[in-house]
Amino acid sequence: MVQEIVSAIRSVVGNERVSLHEPSFHGNEWQYVKECLDTTFVSSVGKFVDRFERDLAEYTGASHAVAVVNGTAALHIALKLAGVQPGDEVLVPALTFVATANAVAHCAATPHFVDSDERTLGIDPLKLREYLEATTEQCDGFCINRITQKVIRVLVPMHTFGHPSDLDGLMAIAHDFNLVLVEDAAESLGSYYQGRHTGTFGLLGTLSFNGNKTITTGGGGAILTNDPELARRANHLTTTAKLPHAWEYRHDEIAYNYRMPNINAALGCAQLEQLYGLLEAKRKLFDVSRKAFVNIDGVNFVSEPEGCRSNYWLQTLMLDEDHSYLRDSILQSTNEEGIMTRPAWVLMNELKPYRDCPAMDLSVAESLCSRLINLPSSPKIIIESKGSKLYLSV
Repeated sequence: MVQEIVSAIRSVVGNERVSLHEPSFHGNEWQYVKECLDTTFVSSVGKFVDRFERDLAEYTGASHAVAVVNGTAALHIALKLAGVQPGDEVLVPALTFVATANAVAHCAATPHFVDSDERTLGIDPLKLREYLEATTEQCDGFCINRITQKVIRVLVPMHTFGHPSDLDGLMAIAHDFNLVLVEDAAESLGSYYQGRHTGTFGLLGTLSFNGNKTITTGGGGAILTNDPELARRANHLTTTAKLPHAWEYRHDEIAYNYRMPNINAALGCAQLEQLYGLLEAKRKLFDVSRKAFVNIDGVNFVSEPEGCRSNYWLQTLMLDEDHSYLRDSILQSTNEEGIMTRPAWVLMNELKPYRDCPAMDLSVAESLCSRLINLPSSPKIIIESKGSKLYLSV
């Protein structure tokens, strides 16, 4: 079976070495970056930052977007704006990238790890509801952990590999248990839940534009919100809380130097112009890859949940439980063949900094972690293999 999988991947990606995810630059990137260099506006001041924020807001449907240096910074500020205080607990999936938990820790709060839904790979709202009913109580409008006596302040769904979580179920939990919903949509630019873009359902949402994301600014992230006052606060906190003045440097609170540089935003503006084509290429890659595996038993492709449209950021194999023992052999064989594949992340509760954090039963996340394999997912696989830029047409 291992060799069958290697052969199936090769039928899609060709015979060369292939990375997990590479950026694609086929538009105005050179022109916009050169304009930054020619004008010397390469840092936090320049027209591309403002334009990138406007374009992001327009694309996602959010009223406001605030561009920052990376997705972790975006989530850090979003949590602070959501009211997270030192000592609070924040509900996050155990199956996530470490930045989700780190952003909580940056607020001097504690991640509280919750289980996943095999269908969406995101937080399981049914299981979480049962857990909160059994372990928390309401006091003065706050959700209190009966064991630690800490306030559970925020619920953070993460849209795993670009597949939207069950937002209806999670919003209902946030409402019923007096939790603030903050979406970690770092992986899901271009993903929609029931026709609405991810990252726009909670009080705030966050995006990432790291080099391995669907579009990239090199490093970068953004905060999304429909609340104008939160947007104003986000902008203020991410620009060192400097008060407007022609020459004076006066700051009215402790804040952060998180503003996205203009040169990065220039890259982002060019990338956003091509987003439609990049997403179409990734959907085509999903279709081609799934067909390559149709006759291989014991493995399935993770597809978008019903009622959703995924960006298919990372193409993902899920082994059947009785084939999970093959995961490491598949990873070893593919990487030895020059095919970069990766497992899901080590669960957050297993990492040294977070081993003592509160957690519910994580049996589904543990099972998923042992069975998921990410395959090469760059749009360029389709573009190059088809010899056309059709999928980069806006």
